[in-house]
Amino acid sequence: MDTYRSLTEIIPLSDSVVTIGTYDGLHRGHQEIVKRVVTYANATHISSVAITFDPHPRNVLNPESELVSLIMNLKDKLALFSELGVDYALVIPFTDAIRKMTANKFLNDIVVKYFSPSQIIIGYDHHFGFHREGSPEFLSKYAKQHCFGIDVVDAVSDEGALISSTHIRGLITDGYVRRASFELGWVYGFQATVVHGVGRGEKMTFPTANFIPVEKSQLLPKPGVYLTRGIVDGHTLHGMCNLGVRPTFDEGEFVMEVHFFEKKVKNLYGRNIRIEFLERIRDEKKFSSEQTLIEQLKQDKKHCIALLAKYV
Repeated sequence: MDTYRSLTEIIPLSDSVVTIGTYDGLHRGHQEIVKRVVTYANATHISSVAITFDPHPRNVLNPESELVSLIMNLKDKLALFSELGVDYALVIPFTDAIRKMTANKFLNDIVVKYFSPSQIIIGYDHHFGFHREGSPEFLSKYAKQHCFGIDVVDAVSDEGALISSTHIRGLITDGYVRRASFELGWVYGFQATVVHGVGRGEKMTFPTANFIPVEKSQLLPKPGVYLTRGIVDGHTLHGMCNLGVRPTFDEGEFVMEVHFFEKKVKNLYGRNIRIEFLERIRDEKKFSSEQTLIEQLKQDKKHCIALLAKYV
């Protein structure tokens, strides 16, 4: 997949099928749209194009108190676009100029000018342009005037619940990571950098790697203990992860740390790893002593290893 990060990089196409969206999480509903784009492009022997935005438009439009945390960073989004078979991706920097651009101008000066679409496929709830005037209804009228097709894809639902970025974000922040992964269509997790901790886990015979997300706006799951999967240099490592303030030691600082069951990789400090959250095991809680905590960690590990049969 070829990726453009500015309009000046684009080599104009003579025909294409295009989709437009923020695609935070690129969940199963989003994937249905992208798959239609790719299927149409392959059937008609033209190029498939995905247009997305960075940063998330809501983090430009909203006040600082209402910024949205991201389910998926841009790098992972582009990787999934490519995996789904998209030929070209355009990442539009969501600047103030883009924010003020009318829907008509956006279509004329970007979509039509550079990609000459014979078909545009979008989600039922996607809006673009100044004041979100570029609704599916607006796009349908524009398509008729400019003689190309339009396909508005309905929401994907499961057991009566609509799959959406907002709903999935709520599942993650409430700790329902397994359900969130089902609705995403991929295992929820993120890229992280391993950092130095205080070394307490090593002393308790549960050595941990402390980590921080690479994406500064990364959405984090509810504090607690999780069965996790780590990917380091192509190696898959299973373990258990704690997110919280370690109340037993009255430290107060929020920490993310993972204890891997396997010891395939050493010297993780400063390295990038991927952490995936498979299931939430329990709440974080304060124990009466370090020894009581160690006994709980042994039970947690036993529980996690028993659950691994579902994932390996």
